[in-house]
Amino acid sequence: MKKFDPATELSKLEQFGEFGGVNPSITDSATFTFLEAGTMVDTFHGEAEGCFLYSRHWNPTNKYLSDALAAMEGTPSAWVTGSGMGAITSAILQLCNSGDHIVSSVTTYGGTYAFLKNYLPKFNIDVTFVIPTDLDAMKKAIRPNTKVIYTETISNPLLQVSNIPEMAKIAKQAGAKLIVDNTFSPMMVSPYKLGADIVVYSMTKFINGKNDAVAGAICGTEEYINSLIDVNSGTAMLLGPVLDPLRSSNILKNLYTLHIRMKQHSKNAMYLAERFVEDNIKVIYPGLKTNKGHELLKSMMNEEYGFGGLIAIDLDTKENAYRFMEKMQQKGVGYLAVSLGYFKTLFSNSGSSTSSEIPEDVQREMGMSPGLVRFSVGLDNDIERTYQIIKSCY
Repeated sequence: MKKFDPATELSKLEQFGEFGGVNPSITDSATFTFLEAGTMVDTFHGEAEGCFLYSRHWNPTNKYLSDALAAMEGTPSAWVTGSGMGAITSAILQLCNSGDHIVSSVTTYGGTYAFLKNYLPKFNIDVTFVIPTDLDAMKKAIRPNTKVIYTETISNPLLQVSNIPEMAKIAKQAGAKLIVDNTFSPMMVSPYKLGADIVVYSMTKFINGKNDAVAGAICGTEEYINSLIDVNSGTAMLLGPVLDPLRSSNILKNLYTLHIRMKQHSKNAMYLAERFVEDNIKVIYPGLKTNKGHELLKSMMNEEYGFGGLIAIDLDTKENAYRFMEKMQQKGVGYLAVSLGYFKTLFSNSGSSTSSEIPEDVQREMGMSPGLVRFSVGLDNDIERTYQIIKSCY
């Protein structure tokens, strides 16, 4: 079986501007004209190939980016949204109705947890949370009305590795769909190729890489994507989380350097993780051979992209974490800020920031220390120097 390589598949895609520009043109139109009235009717019914109706549905610029993402993921189709949460919520709501059930990893992005735990009960959709590494618990949580299993390839912020092939089997046996958030591991892991039904992203992070845009993506089959944007019943069409075409164009250009950036993020993160171990700092990084998820991730990953740019270290208390992060920012290591995938290093105390929606007792149950500091390691050319500065902040 030929190995799937996301960067190679992306490079095969040729997209030109309408006047031969090496970059696809930006469509600055909310609505589109038709030469014949009948074609407009056909487009409303989804029966007109290559026609655009209204930018909430499709526009050419968003289609360019969607096609590139589908090539990268190995999915037949994709659709882009105005935020990562727009992608996550639309993907889930398209599959679930009142009375349905979801099994989800408990270690997820805080916004995802809040949507599943606090928002979905409005619609009588029940969610059971499990530790993503406990496949037996996942199997036991399945009910006759389970429609979705939701996980993150590498969990936020504990960096637990999900066994996507096994989860795909559990989902298939249950007649459910497996949705995988691959935000932490683009190109590193290809969830659809491992059996996932739907792959979602916050493109705000590594895919765009500049923290100058908020965006999301949903990758899946043509049938599923078409259902999302159906004018009568499509969640994405009717809730309207459309991505602005100018942002879409910018992200598309950044996408073509993602393979280079992921390799450097991973290289730098591995270097820091190994140094932290030598300094007896409690560190979580799936690239370390001692990490529980190391062998599993190695079996699923596209190896040339490394083990990713996220590291978590445990400093026991919030006070220790706060002092450490403030010192690092003062000394120029990077920024005390949420988000990740930026070209500079970002760090935050997860329990009081991106996971703050998760109650403290649940944080403790899932193994999140109050002193956990999550690093999104940047593209530093001299990571050895960066490490020496970090060391001076312990």
